[in-house]
Amino acid sequence: MHELGVVFHIADSVVKIAQDNGASRVRRVTVQIGEVSTVIPDYLIDVWKWNCKRTPMLEDCELLWEPIHAITYCENCGKTYDTVPQGKICPHCGSDRTYLQQGNELEIKEIAVE
Repeated sequence: MHELGVVFHIADSVVKIAQDNGASRVRRVTVQIGEVSTVIPDYLIDVWKWNCKRTPMLEDCELLWEPIHAITYCENCGKTYDTVPQGKICPHCGSDRTYLQQGNELEIKEIAVE
């Protein structure tokens, strides 16, 4: 479960940002998770809750998430398409000269502090 390492990284970043801005407590964190990032949101939230119990600044902090839709670009025909139902092969021209344009990210979008 790599979500543990992901949570530690998010928590460390959030705590540092909050401290740098003079906040005493973080109430809510919103992250964006790419559709093909391999991060499982339910696992991430479970680990987040566990980690917040051991991090005073994050005690009772809520973690919200928003999906980032996976889009692939075809170098052959120049079109984009939904990655998940199609995979690597372009549905427009059949080429495999494609690359993921978005959908593999994991980003902190918003931090709400006290």
